[in-house]
Amino acid sequence: MHSHQAPLKVFIVDDSILIRDRVTAMLEAGAMAVTGWAATPQGAIDGILAASPDVVVLDVQLEGGSGLQVLRAVRQAAPDIAFVVFSSNSGPAYRKRYFGEGAEAFLDKSTEFDQLVQTVAKASRYVAC
Repeated sequence: MHSHQAPLKVFIVDDSILIRDRVTAMLEAGAMAVTGWAATPQGAIDGILAASPDVVVLDVQLEGGSGLQVLRAVRQAAPDIAFVVFSSNSGPAYRKRYFGEGAEAFLDKSTEFDQLVQTVAKASRYVAC
């Protein structure tokens, strides 16, 4: 059992340093702890399993692969980690595929940036029980 005082641990998977910096600043302002980040699928899988965060903020397009690879691999190894997909590729086909693989939420970077902190907090509650 962990107390509710511990900050929520979040891992960021995005190949844009600008996005990573913005997301990190937003989450930390929301009293969350960013425990790591990665730009490639394999780096993300290794990093997430090592850091065991509460929530992963995941982009669809990564260096040398896709967020789907990360979601599938981590879901198998650590099913209690929540995923919030955060991408500019937010068409229905993408949403369907990611929700089908177990993502908790899917936000569009271009229109829903400001909802990220709230969505991450909510996603963690899905898996906290």
